[in-house]
Amino acid sequence: MHSSATSVSSEDRLEAVREAFRHAWKGYKEFAWGHDELKPVTKSYGEWFGLGLTLIDALDTMWILGLKEEFEEARAWVKEELSFSKNVDVNLFESTIRILGGLLSTYHLTGDEMFLDKAKDIGSRLMPAFKTPSKIPFSDVNIGKGTARPPRWTTDSTVAEVTSIQLEFRELSRLTNDPQYQAAVDEVMSQVHKLEGKHDGLVPMFINTNSGKFTHRGIFTLGARADSYYEYLLKQWLQGGKTETALLEDYVQAIEGVRKNLLKKTQPSLLTFVGELSHGRLNPKMDHLVCFLPGTLALGAHNGLPPEHMELAKELMETCHQMYAQMETGLSPEIAHFNLQPRNGRDVDVKPADRHNLLRPETVESLFYMYRYTHDSKYRDWGWEILQSFNKYTRVPTGGYTSISNVRDPVSPGPRDKMESFFLGETLKYLFLLFSDNEELVSLDRYVFNTEAHPLPIWPSAS
Repeated sequence: MHSSATSVSSEDRLEAVREAFRHAWKGYKEFAWGHDELKPVTKSYGEWFGLGLTLIDALDTMWILGLKEEFEEARAWVKEELSFSKNVDVNLFESTIRILGGLLSTYHLTGDEMFLDKAKDIGSRLMPAFKTPSKIPFSDVNIGKGTARPPRWTTDSTVAEVTSIQLEFRELSRLTNDPQYQAAVDEVMSQVHKLEGKHDGLVPMFINTNSGKFTHRGIFTLGARADSYYEYLLKQWLQGGKTETALLEDYVQAIEGVRKNLLKKTQPSLLTFVGELSHGRLNPKMDHLVCFLPGTLALGAHNGLPPEHMELAKELMETCHQMYAQMETGLSPEIAHFNLQPRNGRDVDVKPADRHNLLRPETVESLFYMYRYTHDSKYRDWGWEILQSFNKYTRVPTGGYTSISNVRDPVSPGPRDKMESFFLGETLKYLFLLFSDNEELVSLDRYVFNTEAHPLPIWPSAS
């Protein structure tokens, strides 16, 4: 299908990632500068929060890729143009992981105080979200008015959202010597830790901001609405220097819960996948989002957790690779269904509504961890194939990359005209780190990545 992967040096691969970034940035700069998202096909932009989301998400990527000129232009925009005193509702979780996380990591990589000042500004403006009867935060906050509210249709927040803001707020407290940020997010974790309604360490998808209790109980997934809860249990334990044992215990118990309740193997190839439990019945579907899990398992195993975690990581990594390799475009769908009875010789089925690809990072993220910890070159080769498929089916000639509607149709994949900020913030960054031989570039023993691929420092131990 492609030229033999082995003939390409890692330097050539790194240069290919830089080239892809420059191409994406060209479109952003020309048609969407200072706006949230590029629409590369119509050469326009989309706004979500009106805060230059793509630009902020990409700051540390440019620094890591060594794109100094592009970085300086973006820094000037942040310094001169970025203002958070806007009458706008933002999603607490998305703003925390993309904007607060992006500013904090860029501050750490560069030492430039301006980024820390901006991080303090947005961090303090997000705090009204925590003013709820239960102290479980609302999903949305108006950063100009200082008011917060639940989504229009419910008083629930998403469990993943309220449990995946901790790394960022804890770090903000450490840098500012102001305990309020850490206190607010630690309170959420200690409440979720004690809550009834878990199933072998697995959590439901919703939590009520009035009662502080889980709602819609009985459905357990490692995909959307729950995924990063598990990731942040392990990563907070790492961030804090492995002192907060409740976090570790909850993580280890959850992985056992996955093993006991959600793991199955496909026919005919016996691929291991993580299904969803719905009121006691297993649904053999897996979101692409779940492909964060091999990387997280590998990270845990490297930090002293049982070697079986690494074995499971390898099996799931193979499955995530197959979610790409078995598609006609070489790109994974948003959601895959797996065959438990051999059907038409295929392990993976995709329903028509699930055939889109949003340029998501989770598989290349896990490939990065797997390569760092095993140095098995197949993980680099798989990442290289994915980059080539992105270039073949999602690249827009005038600049930028677009999400597509149908990974099964190489003739007309159906461009959706949107480049998510995480393509620059995460997908290309993890590809670059996967291909880089310099493991000190962002050392996994000194940094922990937030769920938007923004590296934050592991805290110096108090000793």
